[in-house]
Amino acid sequence: MCHDAGLRETYAGSWQGLTHTEIRERFPHEYDAFRRGEPVRRGGGELASEVADRAVPVVLTAFEKLPADGTLVVVSHGGTIRTMLGRLLGLDPALWEVLGGLSNCCWSVLGRGAHGWRLQEHNAGTLPEPVIGDES
Repeated sequence: MCHDAGLRETYAGSWQGLTHTEIRERFPHEYDAFRRGEPVRRGGGELASEVADRAVPVVLTAFEKLPADGTLVVVSHGGTIRTMLGRLLGLDPALWEVLGGLSNCCWSVLGRGAHGWRLQEHNAGTLPEPVIGDES
């Protein structure tokens, strides 16, 4: 097991610890831009792309050390996981929100295929079942 600060949640600056209602009241313009999907330093904190910049290398380094039949389990926060998935899948950062939130105690499953990373499950709450034709 490895603990790495690169997998911590997004730093939200002055938004840390506030409810959505408090953020909307105190930072209405910044919050509206965030809700529109614009790259925003929430409360002066990190951009989603910066979270991916620090988290993805942690995952790739661990993945490279796996045996051929190994499984890597990464535990982090929903926002961090979403940025990792978006970056690994090659999505434009403006589209990372299409992945939806990750519920508590749920997971996503990525596989490596002939054309790169592939999202096999997202926000799952049961053990993944193999899909016919996914032998690649």
